[in-house]
Amino acid sequence: MTNPRPAPPRARAWWFGAAAVAIAAAAALVLARSPDGPAPAPVPDTERPRLLLLTSLPLLFGETLSLDGGGSAALTALEARYRVVPIAVANRAALGADRLLLMAHPLAQPAEVLVELDAWVRRGGRVLLLADPLLEWPSALPLGDKRRPPPSFADTGLLGHWGLRLDAPDERGPKQGAIGGKTVITVSAGTLAGRCAVDTGGLVARCRVGKGAATIVADADFLNVADLDGATEDNLPALLGELSRLER
Repeated sequence: MTNPRPAPPRARAWWFGAAAVAIAAAAALVLARSPDGPAPAPVPDTERPRLLLLTSLPLLFGETLSLDGGGSAALTALEARYRVVPIAVANRAALGADRLLLMAHPLAQPAEVLVELDAWVRRGGRVLLLADPLLEWPSALPLGDKRRPPPSFADTGLLGHWGLRLDAPDERGPKQGAIGGKTVITVSAGTLAGRCAVDTGGLVARCRVGKGAATIVADADFLNVADLDGATEDNLPALLGELSRLER
């Protein structure tokens, strides 16, 4: 019996090259499936969904609007997932053809604006409303200053129109709560009740409004992770989780 002839050098080179490619591909697949593998590349700005933001809180800028500071951890978290577009009022012109809106403890909206906001939601818009009945966000601005966030959410009938009631807290101070299955630290959070799907404890209500949806959270202080004590690592992921839920 004769021994097979060895493969020519060119064939051996091809075989080793193909084997190396296969091994590299398998390793890449393992890393992609492993939670300890490399993080996915950031999504380009042009591929991030737009998120309209209406807020009285100092999320975009500091209270003094100086060039030395500004922004917030909440804004950083939002911008990692969305193209954040600030708006000054939730009317039809500002909402336009966009589909997702975050109202983080907004200023009181005129009645005609609320009518347009409600119509936008009923056509398919999605809104996450942080309605804090007792805001505890620290501020160096004097009471009455227009730059200071209002001390409570000014509900001029919107929540009642959606079948909800917002009650002030019985006790002030920080407290653990749950948003979308995540444990968060809230401060003087209120309680929601009504016809919508209200989570145990009354912190979160999810409403179907026509073809759209509205999620209401009875606290806004949970965004201020820089000034909260305790385990706040899930506060901002909870915010992003509720926005992601509305996108479905």
